[in-house]
Amino acid sequence: MIRRALYCVVGLVSVLTVDRLSAADSNPLRDAVECQVRDGLPNVFAKLRAGKKVRIAYLGGSITAQPGWRPKTLVWFQKQFPKAKVEEINAAIGGTGSNLGVFRLQHDVLQFKPDLLFVEFAVNDGGTAPAQIHRAMEGIVRQTWRANPATDICYVYTLTQSMLKDLQSDKFPRAASAMEVLADYYRIPSIHMGMEVAKLEKSGELVFKTTRPKTGKSGRLPDGRIPFSPDGVHPYPDTGHEIYLQVVARSLRAMEAVGHPGPHSLRRPMVADNWENAKMIPLDQARLSDGWVKLPADNTLVRRFGKRMPAIWRAERPGQTVSFRFKGSYAGFYDLLGPDCGQVAVQLDHGDPVIKRRFDGYCSYHRLSMLVIGSGLPDGVHSLTATIDPQQPDKAKILQTPRLSDFKQHPEKYDGTKWYVGAIMLIGEMVP
Repeated sequence: MIRRALYCVVGLVSVLTVDRLSAADSNPLRDAVECQVRDGLPNVFAKLRAGKKVRIAYLGGSITAQPGWRPKTLVWFQKQFPKAKVEEINAAIGGTGSNLGVFRLQHDVLQFKPDLLFVEFAVNDGGTAPAQIHRAMEGIVRQTWRANPATDICYVYTLTQSMLKDLQSDKFPRAASAMEVLADYYRIPSIHMGMEVAKLEKSGELVFKTTRPKTGKSGRLPDGRIPFSPDGVHPYPDTGHEIYLQVVARSLRAMEAVGHPGPHSLRRPMVADNWENAKMIPLDQARLSDGWVKLPADNTLVRRFGKRMPAIWRAERPGQTVSFRFKGSYAGFYDLLGPDCGQVAVQLDHGDPVIKRRFDGYCSYHRLSMLVIGSGLPDGVHSLTATIDPQQPDKAKILQTPRLSDFKQHPEKYDGTKWYVGAIMLIGEMVP
């Protein structure tokens, strides 16, 4: 018989006795608890009650980017605390996880001085190794509290259809289980929005993946059941995201009276090689060959992505290069994928060049991405060169079937070997 899942736990659930290395290398599935209050969110609630200006940041993927739980919870805060001036920092990017979030945190979140940071990566980190989740998520915590020790953090977990089995067995899926280790270590409250969804699906009151008629009472299906999502991932705003809102709201009420305002202390790292020092470096600090162009403010891509990328550079001729030397353990590029993009040949130190495509099955449009060149490198001096390759990928073969019609109708849109780069991602320092 399935054990009854706990709703909310106040205070310390278990004391971590594992050392830092074992915490990073092991990841048993955690018992499912909808809300872990831990040390609460005392600083932001103090400001809300005092009627002060409060900035709430939402760092996550496409589920957070939707017109769903993010704007709904913002309105909830505004209604609960009408004297406070509550503002949003929307830092959600679809299809990205904590491994990019930790690099873009300063630009997208911390420069705006948030009072509360929600972190939502449990879905997009679903296939990521627990040790990597620990490195990136700990980097997010330590960067945030290094910038402002008074910023409260709350982990929020969403779900996909593939995660139902674990939750209905009263267990967190792998990514959320990994994040809970850090939440325990740093006493960060957490909310799993998906437990109520799993409960309703199990009882037959909710259909996780379904189309629905355009009209219907309260957005429900003709048989009265709740339609959760059209694709098994992204909730319908008026049904699935409404469940998410109710879970977050009741969890926040449980946190409101917990803890004492004051700075969060940065204890020694849980993971020695965490990504606290992840950073974005402007591309023009590297050596750029002739022909690189910094796109102007009125460029279509800059208008679309300028809030996320401080600059966008374009190379398009085969043989154009970007190169630099660095001392550190990680290097990559914050870039775009798109229909007119090609591939680059990347050489790290004295290794053989490796071809990296900047085009994939979704590339009927441009979107933000990242190109990882070296991770977990020996912490020494390395050299990196990326060169535009003359050969285009076989785009017709790569594109997903629904997008092939666009390729056939507009072949000129897909012609090109372009590469759009916003910044260098680095853990370490550039060297001459």
